[in-house]
Formats: sequence, structure tokens, C-alpha cells
Amino acid sequence: MEFEHDIAKVSGIAAVSSILDVVSRTTGMGFTAVARVTDDRWITCASRDDLAFGLKPGDELKIESTICHEIRQSREAVIIDNVSENTEYCNHHTPALYGFQSYISVPIILPDGSFFGTLCAIDPKPRKLNTPEVVGMFKLFAELIAAHLDAADRVELTETKLAAERKNAELREQFIAVLGHDLRNPLASIQGGLRLLDKKVDQEGKNWIALLHGSVNRMAGLIDNVMDFARSRLGSGMQLRSHPQDLQPIITQIVSEFERVHSHRRIVSDVDAPAAVNVDAGRLSQMISNLLGNAITYGAPDKPINIVAKSSDAGFRIQVINKGPPIPAQAMPHLFTAFHRGDVLPNQKGLGLGLYISQEIARAHGGEISAISTDDSTIFTATFPARTD
Repeated sequence: MEFEHDIAKVSGIAAVSSILDVVSRTTGMGFTAVARVTDDRWITCASRDDLAFGLKPGDELKIESTICHEIRQSREAVIIDNVSENTEYCNHHTPALYGFQSYISVPIILPDGSFFGTLCAIDPKPRKLNTPEVVGMFKLFAELIAAHLDAADRVELTETKLAAERKNAELREQFIAVLGHDLRNPLASIQGGLRLLDKKVDQEGKNWIALLHGSVNRMAGLIDNVMDFARSRLGSGMQLRSHPQDLQPIITQIVSEFERVHSHRRIVSDVDAPAAVNVDAGRLSQMISNLLGNAITYGAPDKPINIVAKSSDAGFRIQVINKGPPIPAQAMPHLFTAFHRGDVLPNQKGLGLGLYISQEIARAHGGEISAISTDDSTIFTATFPARTD
């Protein structure tokens, strides 16, 4: 049906049935309705029928046979106490056709000025309708219905926009995920080729290969971050494979990799973790790498970077500390938000995913990351509770 949507909107307004009930009881009118009226259609959207008039939601009258057709053109209410005594309507075809003596119809005008229809009532007996109280009541109810219809349209528009945005976001994130996945194969080929070349070149060539390894590792880290971001936004979340692990070898391995690539930087580690901790070693390594990479990018190049790890029965803590300029105050609230780096640190290149992914890794372990930045140093602290799962 062409007007199903309008009928559904009116039926979705809980107050309409109460309005029709109040109108009927107050005026004594036997049939009351909310009608959708256009240039060529008159459709019942809601009704109360104590006359067996026979109109229910979805039923239609010929528009030319109604007075509402005239109301749509004039946008003025029509009130008739007694047709037989009304000089304008005593010979009108509509009362004779439908057999009523009293009639009231008030236009429903939406907030944007468009005409929706009418709130109307008829009865075969004369009724006292043309009073300030009755007319005021009808106009108030018509305005209330118009406001509800407008609110329903706004909600529907908002939901439509949200659905479209969700679909667009999902397509973007699927694209990111596919792109990240497809980049792994050529990157793996490059890594294999570098390992092969490393066995056949002189020392100068080995130095160049070491630099290329650093670039490849950087690319691999970016791909991991993009993939993890896509997974988290698509709902699969951060997946963990946790086992009891010693922190010392994990941190030693990461520091060693960074020192090979950034030989001009000094990284000092201090690990006091005598007991194993229950973590996903790969994810923890990814988090520490992101934090160290951040320290190398933003820290003073002539100052050491410190990584401190301590564990206890309550859990463990990892800190990455660098000297250098403090993080701008306007950047602090957005440090762990994806893609915000360009907004707050416009001179720095990158996607701004490293700290976001680090935070997600910490949260997946039940932990949290915080940052403190002063003129003296910047400290990122990842705190993890003890886990037995």
C-alpha cells in the first residue's frame, strides 16, 4: 500500500488512541479519525468508530467526496454544529453522502509547513462543537500529532544515516583488513631476499641490509597495527593466547632488535620480574615495540631510553621512559585515540595507531596504559593485574 509508511507512523504514536478517545468522550462524536490527505487521496491512519461507519486504518474515501479536500487547500478548520442549520453546508454533497449532521476537522500541519492531513470527527446528530474549548482542544491535539510525526521522521532519518555510516565504516575497515593481509606476502618475500643477500655481501652491504631490515620491520609493525585496528572495529576484538612467560627474555629480544636498527640510540633495560606472568608474549612484544618506537621518534636522540619492568603477586608493570620535549597539553587527551596524531602533532608522520593498539593490548590483558609528560621526561606506564586464566 502506498501510504503504509504514514499509517505506521501514526499508529506508532501511543497518544493517538487516547486523543481519539478524549475527543469522542468530550464532544459525543461517534466517529473520530486521523486522516492522511493529499491532492488526490484520503486515507484513514487511525480511527475510533462507535457508529459502525466502517473506516479502519488503510481504508480510503474518494478525496472529492470529503470536506478535508477543501481544508487541504484552505488550511483552515471546518466546524459544523448542525448541517441543516448551516447555510454554507446544508446543501453540500458530503453531509448528504455520509449522513452526518455535526462535523469538525482541523488540519495537521508539520513543523516544516507541509500539510499531513486532518484530525476529524462526524456524528449523525447535531453537537455543540464551535466553542473555544472544543476548537482549542482539536488544534492542540493536531499540533501534538504533528510534533510526534516530525519526531518520528527525525528518528527515522537519524537511523538511516547511522545505518549508512555503519555500512560505510564496515566497508572501509574491511578494505583496511584486506589491504593489511595482502601486504604481508610481498613483505615476507622482501625479508627472505634480505636474509639471502646478507650471506653474500661485504660489510658495507650488510650495513645497508640492516637498514632495510629496519624498514621492513617498521612496515610489518604498521601492518600489524592496521590489522589489529580493523579487527577491533569490526567486532572480533583483540585475540590473546596467554601462557606463563618470563618478562626478561621478551624485553631483551625487543631491545636487541631496536639496538640493531637504531644503533645510535641507547636503550637501558631494568627487569625485576622473578616470577613468570600470564600473557600473550606476541601481543606484549607488540605493545612494548610500539612504546619503544614512540620513544625513539619523540625522545631526545642524545638521551637514553629506559624500559623498566617489575612484577609482584598483584601483577606487573612496564614503563618506557624517554627524555626530550614534553607532549603538548592539547595532545594528551588523544594519545590513545586512533588517527589523532595528525590533529595534535602535525609535523609527525604516521597513522597514529601505535598507542591505540598498545592500549587495546593492555586492556585485553585486563590492564591499562597511562602517560605522564613533563619538561624532564615522558613516561608511559602499562599496568597489568595478575591473571590465572
